Amino acid sequence: QVQLVESGGGLVQAGGSLRLSCAASGRTFSFSNYAMAWFRQAPGKEREFVAAISGSGGTTYYADSVKGRFTDSRDNAKNTVYLQMNSLKPEDTAVYYCAARLFATTTQAGTYNYWGQGTQVTVSA
Repeated sequence: QVQLVESGGGLVQAGGSLRLSCAASGRTFSFSNYAMAWFRQAPGKEREFVAAISGSGGTTYYADSVKGRFTDSRDNAKNTVYLQMNSLKPEDTAVYYCAARLFATTTQAGTYNYWGQGTQVTVSA
């Protein structure tokens, strides 16, 4: 089992920045074996892919809507993944979830086995 805890959400004005963190833990857990991803869900909308990063951190994927504004990174020594969000827009308002799966990095939510509880990001106009 892997436990994921997100933090760093909040209220920010459009054009501002936030950094989300996701701390992972578990028994007999090797964080570098896990691909990590961020998804978000806005009210009345389906959950959508935001970013993903491979276990080594060497490969990242981004949704077109956040490319160039968001940066996904990880610190395997701290069992933590980060999502730096710059130039935030009101349409970025959502609950942001981190997710984990062994080995392969994907962009599909259904392929991730472990999920955090989510953290709210609200961007005001």
